[in-house]
Amino acid sequence: MSKPRFIGHEIFRHSSYGRWHPLRVPRVSTVMDLSRALGWLPPEQFISSPRAKPNALRNWHTPDYLEALQRIERTQTATQTDRARHDIGSVTNPIYPEIFSRPATAAGGSILAGELLREGGVIYNPPGGTHHGMPDRANGFCYLNDPVLAMLSLRHHGVQRIAYIDIDAHHPDGVEQGFGGDPDCLMISTHQAGLWPRTGLIEDDAGGNALNLPVPRALNDSEMAFVRDELILPRVQAFAPEVIVFLCGADGVEEDPLSRLSLSNNAHWDVLRGLMGMAPRLLVLGGGGYNPWSVGRLWTGVWGILNGYDPPEHLPPEAEAVLRALRFDGNRRGKNPPPHWFSTLRDTPRVGPIREEVRMSVNYLNARQLRVS
Repeated sequence: MSKPRFIGHEIFRHSSYGRWHPLRVPRVSTVMDLSRALGWLPPEQFISSPRAKPNALRNWHTPDYLEALQRIERTQTATQTDRARHDIGSVTNPIYPEIFSRPATAAGGSILAGELLREGGVIYNPPGGTHHGMPDRANGFCYLNDPVLAMLSLRHHGVQRIAYIDIDAHHPDGVEQGFGGDPDCLMISTHQAGLWPRTGLIEDDAGGNALNLPVPRALNDSEMAFVRDELILPRVQAFAPEVIVFLCGADGVEEDPLSRLSLSNNAHWDVLRGLMGMAPRLLVLGGGGYNPWSVGRLWTGVWGILNGYDPPEHLPPEAEAVLRALRFDGNRRGKNPPPHWFSTLRDTPRVGPIREEVRMSVNYLNARQLRVS
């Protein structure tokens, strides 16, 4: 089997949602730079993402919505109808110079991944993971829904049985809309209870094929390991998927400004290690993550693990320089970053007790029979 491939693009280096938006921070470019500084990303493993054409995006999104995105990118203005119908130009989903080009590039990488995985392998597309996008509107920073487009691409190329695993701090409402009730798709989501978009209640099975696990605030590494070993891995193994799509959002770590979970990046990496080898195909996507140091370190570690590298305890000077060049203006965590944000990829593990509410929720879901074939 060929080596894992990394899909990225320079558009993410220079594109921002605006000065004060959570997605003002560099994420994909940091992962590319760190991976190269560590010697983990040779040219033969890197793919520059194509920009998805509107015809390909119409597999999920409406023509009117796509036309609006392209027009607004050209004019940098939105009409009242654009805001009311498509939620373009809101505080959450602002107008910015690459409002179509950037999400279309992330989506293009995910669509390409579906084609490349036809014969098996591992693809990493950290620009992907925009799991809130809806067919006719922007939603939760997501203008397009590249996980849905990736899964449709996989189906188009003959891959039927999909396990979609999402450990972002926010529930993947858009993906559930796309694949809810599909008997050949197992969906498992862990997400902070009560956090926007406030969907994915534990009782919600999305038409019979989803396991939603809202987790309490301050979820620790020990609790995530319990969820992994008692729910995620056994359910994936029993389903026997042809492909695993793993959305590894970095917003569940303790330092992220948009959630109140207490994970270290070790928890995410250990879920990934558990999933590797459980299917002949693996697609890993990014997702949330709004602290530039924590998301860059976590996602770079993901790429290392996919290639069999252990994250070094001490970064070489070239990699440390990448992290020292980052800025986190407007957030108190950016004023006095701790030394380990510069010197290592690995967080100190955040272990703790496994609370009864976590055990009870996992037991509840394990007792549920899903309508997946």
